[in-house]
Amino acid sequence: MVHLLRHGEVDNPQGILYGRLPGFGLSDVGLGQAGKVAAHLADRDVVYVVASPLLRAQQTAESIAARHGLELVTDEGLIEATNVFEGAGVSVGDGVLRDPRSWPKLRNPFRPSWGEPYRQIADRMLAATYRARDLATGHEAVCVSHQLPIYTLRRHLEGQRLWHDPRRRQCALASLTSLVFDGDALLEVRYSQPAGSSDPRVTGA
Repeated sequence: MVHLLRHGEVDNPQGILYGRLPGFGLSDVGLGQAGKVAAHLADRDVVYVVASPLLRAQQTAESIAARHGLELVTDEGLIEATNVFEGAGVSVGDGVLRDPRSWPKLRNPFRPSWGEPYRQIADRMLAATYRARDLATGHEAVCVSHQLPIYTLRRHLEGQRLWHDPRRRQCALASLTSLVFDGDALLEVRYSQPAGSSDPRVTGA
């Protein structure tokens, strides 16, 4: 089984889209969420913990790795998607999205035109997932990543179109999207929220 774990809540008082910007770590709430997930997975047969290189993902993974006595591994394939609006406020009806100069970057939501193509996200996430699966054969692995990459991979695995409404993503903060394998065959996708629910429409969560 490979558990795809979204990081916990980020300390982001200005509500900007931080994307791959460095230095955005977990809030106190986020640290608590990471602890809840670590407790939830404490009795699981986890033998491999890997995370995106971004600080918030590393912090979320640390408590899980420590609970199982494992070294935390970093995989660039789990990183957040690129986005041209990094560093700007992007709340609906506010921020950079109200600026007409930004509108050409929104011209194609199917690719999308404002960042990394969905197919590219799915491909690199799938490769990272397979690496984790192979390194934890017969056991369980935890991959800590980000909302868009995890949800894009899930849609790919479930045979859904990759473009979607981000307000309807089923990928709460510190949630688990768990992939059950039998050898190389994917048998089931499970979803759980051991740290509780969160609103996917909240910018900067």
